[in-house]
Amino acid sequence: MFKIGCHLSTAKGFLGMGRDALSIGANTFQFFTRNPRGGSAKALDQADIDAFLKLAADNGFGPLLAHAPYTLNPCSADENTRRFALETMLDDLQRMERIPGNLYNFHPGSHVGQGEDAGIALIVAQLNAVLTPDLQTTVLLETMAGKGSEVGRTFEELQRILDGVTLQEKMGICLDTCHINDAGYDIVNDLDGVLETFDRVIGVDRLKAIHLNDSLNPLGARKDRHAGIGKGHLGVEAITRVINHPALRHLPFLLETPNELPGYAEEIALLRGAYVTPGY
Repeated sequence: MFKIGCHLSTAKGFLGMGRDALSIGANTFQFFTRNPRGGSAKALDQADIDAFLKLAADNGFGPLLAHAPYTLNPCSADENTRRFALETMLDDLQRMERIPGNLYNFHPGSHVGQGEDAGIALIVAQLNAVLTPDLQTTVLLETMAGKGSEVGRTFEELQRILDGVTLQEKMGICLDTCHINDAGYDIVNDLDGVLETFDRVIGVDRLKAIHLNDSLNPLGARKDRHAGIGKGHLGVEAITRVINHPALRHLPFLLETPNELPGYAEEIALLRGAYVTPGY
């Protein structure tokens, strides 16, 4: 089954997001756990959650992807910023237990001059502080474009984080097609080679979700500017190879393109038409 969706607003609650997803031909979606530029989180409504879970089961939804706020930086040089990241992630993961079995994605952060080694050590420390054996959510590190002092631009950096985590079975990777292009991985001309490198360094079994975005920037620009599908440097043909690749095709694909619901509906229809059903 092709699991395809996009980022949706939480304004109407989980049931509202589920209905919006169905209205645009999606069977999964991504959402922010709280204000993406701040720290506030809406109170959860159990009746809303229960109604959504029924809708999701009835309509064969794939795993959902929750996204941590952009302000979360576990490897900041500032102690208060790190404390906010810790408290936010702890609260987010507790809230995610209300919709068990889903995914929680975060940007590893920026070391802001401390150096890669120090940044990785701080990220590892936070993950070891928040992960518990009974956690029903898988926590994902996102592949990053490499702006400024971002950690996670290379597969090696991500693997160093994973290597330090005690409960590694609770961890995975969300691969962003725009980000890895901007980081210098050529998925347009050598998708197989990029995935072989990923498998050698991290292991493709660690891939749990795909952020499916075109890029306004050329290969290796290290800028991170998303484009609509077919409106950037990746193009429809490369994106089609991504969604049909044997190592990726079973994963949930989440669009983060600059769109409203009608635009997402068009992209989802385009991608459904490009997805090859096994056996046909």
